[in-house]
Amino acid sequence: MKRASRLAVDPALLAIIGEGLFSRMAFGVLSFTLPLYARSLGLSLAQIGILLSLNSAVAIGCKPLLGWSADRFGPKRTLVVAVVLRSIVSLLLFCSSAAWQLFAIRALHGVSMALRDPAAAVLLAEPGKKGKSGVASAFAWYQTAKTVAGSSSKAVAGLLIGLAGARYPVLFLVGFFLSSLPLYVVVRYVRELPAVHPHEDARTNMGAAALGAPARAPVFAVAGLGFLVAGSAEMLSGLFPVLATEYAKLTPAQTGLVYAISTTIAVVAGPFFGWLSDNVSSKLVLAIRGAANAISSILYFVFPTFAGVGVARCVDDMGTAAFRPAWGALMGKVSQLDRKKRARTMSWLGMGEDGGGVVGPMLAGFLWNGWGIGALMGTRVFLALLSEVYALAVSRRLSEGSPRLPREVLALASPPAAPSP
Repeated sequence: MKRASRLAVDPALLAIIGEGLFSRMAFGVLSFTLPLYARSLGLSLAQIGILLSLNSAVAIGCKPLLGWSADRFGPKRTLVVAVVLRSIVSLLLFCSSAAWQLFAIRALHGVSMALRDPAAAVLLAEPGKKGKSGVASAFAWYQTAKTVAGSSSKAVAGLLIGLAGARYPVLFLVGFFLSSLPLYVVVRYVRELPAVHPHEDARTNMGAAALGAPARAPVFAVAGLGFLVAGSAEMLSGLFPVLATEYAKLTPAQTGLVYAISTTIAVVAGPFFGWLSDNVSSKLVLAIRGAANAISSILYFVFPTFAGVGVARCVDDMGTAAFRPAWGALMGKVSQLDRKKRARTMSWLGMGEDGGGVVGPMLAGFLWNGWGIGALMGTRVFLALLSEVYALAVSRRLSEGSPRLPREVLALASPPAAPSP
């Protein structure tokens, strides 16, 4: 309880969580409004699909390069620049009137995402006042804030359009306001991380070499885990409304109710799984995601009813709530093995997760269209089990006492504890 109270009153952490909250609110408003505005400008459905995915594609391509900027100039400065750039995106949308402008602005949004994501992850993963055992809880609260904002912002955007009509520039101004709102608290309360001194990096490498361990962190092995887990988890993210209404024969109202219930459960479960990862076992929490994917896939296929789909969706969202804090703690652990490249490490790990999020829905659509719902769910169960085996291998490689990364190396790789006042 004492650790939880310290976590709750840390103003820097609250500022980062607040930035994530308003960032996702602004993103939700733009995501709801942009396709409608693009349609009013005459874009086809195919063009709108490309427009909506353009920012993610740009972000994935730019993350390794822009992760270097956070290492070079500091994650706080990079986060501030990203917030400013994201706010400019909303303002530019307010001024836009042509299709090509929307594509250019969406690409700029991807650049802001590539700047922001690794910087925010480094700040969340830095032990600081949280202590080494508080990183998962920090990621859990951060993800919970984003989940709440993502659900509520789209509802607010729809309500505003219903009240004000198709005045899309007004909603872009709302997005600009929401995006700019956390800028002051980030500048005021988030602390820049101290630079990594050369002797600290040398000490880590010397210790690793003396004990026969690799000096380089296993970044790509862990990124592969993020790709695999995110790919299987996101296979049904975009297809769920179709699954619920066409396969399970749910009404749109029932589908919306399932969304509301599962989101509420995920919001409540997120902080609990963060605590569980910090205080009991991060391996256990990481394994819940794969089990949730497998169980929910079976439930979707075998029980295509309102109750069956509702339980399956709740299990699925609980798995996501479990994965985020455990994944954040794992990213933090890997990034601390090479502190001079913390943000670049976060960029590569984020690329793995983002790549899985892009490939998963594409694979799901291909399987369902070609071989039916059974092939889709069977493949998802297989990928979930494969991710469990892969997670076990990665955890063994990173665990204390491992021949490849011994306890002494992990101690050398971690920053020295601050002296007690």
